[in-house]
Amino acid sequence: MTETEKQSLIQDILKLKKERQAVILAHNYQRGELQDLADYIGDSLGLSQQAAKTDADVIVFCGVHFMAETAAIMNPDKLVLIPDKEAGCSLASMISGESLRRWKAEHPGAVVVSYINCTADVKAESDYICTSTNALKIIEAIPPDREILFAPDQFLGTFVQKKTGRKMHLWPGYCHVHNRINTDKIKSLKNEHPEAKFVMHPECGCLTSCMPL
Repeated sequence: MTETEKQSLIQDILKLKKERQAVILAHNYQRGELQDLADYIGDSLGLSQQAAKTDADVIVFCGVHFMAETAAIMNPDKLVLIPDKEAGCSLASMISGESLRRWKAEHPGAVVVSYINCTADVKAESDYICTSTNALKIIEAIPPDREILFAPDQFLGTFVQKKTGRKMHLWPGYCHVHNRINTDKIKSLKNEHPEAKFVMHPECGCLTSCMPL
C-alpha cells in the first residue's frame, strides 16, 4: 500500500467513525498504525473500563474475542464490532464453560475465581472475575474455610498462592506467549544489559519467577 492509499484509508475510517458515532478501542498489543487510529489504548482491564463508560453508539474493539465479549456484556445496548472474529487467545481457549462445570461438580461448594482472560461462558460459571492487578485482594477476601478453584492461568494462580498463602486448585492453563519466555532468553538479555531491572508478569512460568538475577 502506498502512502497516498494509506492516508486515504485513514480518512475513510475517520469519516465512518464520525458518521456511526463510534469509538475505537485498541489493545496495547496491536500494531502501531491501529494504535494511531484508536481513541483509547490499554490492557484488557483498561479497555473494559473504557467500554463501560463510553457514550458512543458503536464500539470497534481491536483485540481478541474474549475482550470484545466483555465489552458487549458491559454494554448490552451498544453495538460491539470486532474486526477479526477469529482473533483468539491461547489462554482463554484452554478452558470452556462445559469443562469448568465438570470441574465444579468435582468440588461442590467451592468458590470459582476466573482470570478475566476467559470466555463469556466461563465468566458465567464463575463467582468472581479477577485481573492480575486485583487477584490478590479477591483471594484474600474469600473466607479461609472456603475451597477455591482458580482458572484458567496456573502461573497467575501459583503467584497468588505464594503471596496469600491460600491453597487453591489451579486449572492447568497458560498463555503460550508468556510460557515461551524462558530462563535462557532472560539470562541472555541480562548479560547484554547487566544494569537493567528485571520486571515479570505473573502469567510467566514459575521457573522464570525463581531466577536468581
